[in-house]
Amino acid sequence: MKIIHTADWHIGKIIHEYSMIEEQEYALKQFIDIVKEEKPHAVIIAGDIYDRSVAPAEAVELLDKVLGRIILELETPVIIVAGNHDSPERLSFGSGILRSKNLFIEGLFKKDIAKAVIYDDYGAVNFYLLPYTDPAIVRNTFQDSSIRTYDQAMGAIIRYINRSLNTNERNIMVTHGYVRGTNKLSISDSERPLSIGGADYVDINHFKDFHYTALGHLHRPQKAGSEKALYSGSLLKYSFSEVNHDKSVTIINMDSKGDIDIKLRSIVPRKDMRDLEGSLKDLLNPTVYKEIETEHFYRILLTDKGEILDPMGRLKSVYPNVMQIMIKERMKDIGEVRTAAAKGYREKSKIELFSEFYKSLTGGELEPENKEIMSKTIEEVEKRGDDFHEAY
Repeated sequence: MKIIHTADWHIGKIIHEYSMIEEQEYALKQFIDIVKEEKPHAVIIAGDIYDRSVAPAEAVELLDKVLGRIILELETPVIIVAGNHDSPERLSFGSGILRSKNLFIEGLFKKDIAKAVIYDDYGAVNFYLLPYTDPAIVRNTFQDSSIRTYDQAMGAIIRYINRSLNTNERNIMVTHGYVRGTNKLSISDSERPLSIGGADYVDINHFKDFHYTALGHLHRPQKAGSEKALYSGSLLKYSFSEVNHDKSVTIINMDSKGDIDIKLRSIVPRKDMRDLEGSLKDLLNPTVYKEIETEHFYRILLTDKGEILDPMGRLKSVYPNVMQIMIKERMKDIGEVRTAAAKGYREKSKIELFSEFYKSLTGGELEPENKEIMSKTIEEVEKRGDDFHEAY
């Protein structure tokens, strides 16, 4: 069976006040061409189809056009799960009717995980559709008060699936989250944290009984601690932390035993995200910028000393899609303030992060009595959040 795995389209995304809809349409045309050339048995979109829960009209129209081409014209089944940016309810609307057209969408978490079955020359392949969900929802669904973290939630879900998992058939998990093994994963600034303090990690070993796990959430194509569990990455660069990423979709070829072979197909942007560095005078010099593709999205680091008059307006006269300007001589002080709180934030508790934030603002340590007050406040907020999820 041949499968195309993609994720994190984030249709409707706006970066530094620039709408990315035209760039997304350009990339998705390439994606449709890849589907047409590869002729897969199925396409997987592993979450974050939209960039926000209430997607703009042009984003909905673009998704409708793309799915129509793939399902109706190319007659290729599409499997979708919701990500943390998507609205589960909106994404799930009409999903029962759409199954008859080979569009399998799962937005809302349910105890009995939806399964799409697609056949090839060797028989059935079972696709388990597990949308992104909060541990509190899983805790309430399973009536298990011990479930507090994403990893514990996933453990409960997989144990329930394994009761009926047919190990004599080929099984694929499709989900969205922060899954890792012992390897270090590449994380981008454009990925919204699922939680603070390291509670969003999910152990890769939960998926050991699946022949392939199609993941969404991280924007760089990479392995999640296993040769058979991959992030496909996003179709486009969505932050300047991704400047050196190569964007692609993942092609999986699965044989009769469930062994897989993987290749990547590149997605080339119309306008790339790039860095530029230099003085304002040099960057505005025709002999300099004639060697530069000026239409790309740029983050520019200016090396000038002292005050600069209207740098953005002047740079946009040559580089019309400048997204961000930074002044090099100011970066050191800003970096020193941010480093303590930002470094290793996923492994720190909420009170540790607040203490470092307080110190960066005031220059002093958080007093013990205030630390105790803040700890109780955090606990109360978390409890109210849990009560809300359990109520709904």
